[in-house]
Amino acid sequence: MNPVAIRPLWLLVLLPLACPAAPGANARAAPKQVPELTAPPAPAAVAAPAPARAPRPSAPGGVTPSRDQVRTMIDEVARQYGVESKLVRAVVAAESNFNANAVSRVGAVGLMQVMPATAGDYGVTSTTALFDPKTNLRTGTRHLKRLLDKYKGDYGRVIMAYNAGEGVVDRTNNHVTYQETLDYTEAVIGHYRNNGGSAPTTGALAKVQVLRGMRNRGQARRLLKKYLDPSLLSLKVKPTLALRSLNPALHAVGPESRPMFELDMQAMR
Repeated sequence: MNPVAIRPLWLLVLLPLACPAAPGANARAAPKQVPELTAPPAPAAVAAPAPARAPRPSAPGGVTPSRDQVRTMIDEVARQYGVESKLVRAVVAAESNFNANAVSRVGAVGLMQVMPATAGDYGVTSTTALFDPKTNLRTGTRHLKRLLDKYKGDYGRVIMAYNAGEGVVDRTNNHVTYQETLDYTEAVIGHYRNNGGSAPTTGALAKVQVLRGMRNRGQARRLLKKYLDPSLLSLKVKPTLALRSLNPALHAVGPESRPMFELDMQAMR
């Protein structure tokens, strides 16, 4: 028989201490590592939808007042607000040709083609109400009165501001070059004069012609900038002297001197 190896007693006692014990009912488990909490990524910014464009007003049906009836209403409203009736008539003629149900492509309404937003400044918040001839005339005439007060009776500025907006007139110092506004100003002044209006308007018409010239020159500059090929501006030249003489410091000056360069007519053909 092989002799049984007897291990030292102290080794048997220490072995259980060296081996990790399985966690029992009373064993204290090591604390679990809690993953660090991070805030969820912010959702991507969503572009706000563009505001819906207000629908174009629809003209009501029914019989509209005649031209003579509109003229009578104009005289009454103009007298009420202290505006020359001939000016109001001229605006009505140019804006709607006396059609109480007229609607422009941008949504201006009625005899004086009042924008609903402008009407709101004068307490008219219903687009339907703007189709009422009397309401429309009152609103448009009140707006004319305010412009007349602001521009101290300058019919040219008033007419331009009625069409283009006073903000444009103020920003440009009355140098409005919109084609529509220039045509409109001439049309209103033409109607005003044909109706016997006598307020000074010659200066306004002269200003329109100046602004037309500014507009045309501006268009010409824009066209040149857009379409002109800079290479067309280059000139074909050839030296007329020896290379040594092309140095300006060595070039002779006097009545018998020759130009350093001349146009190369062959190359330009």
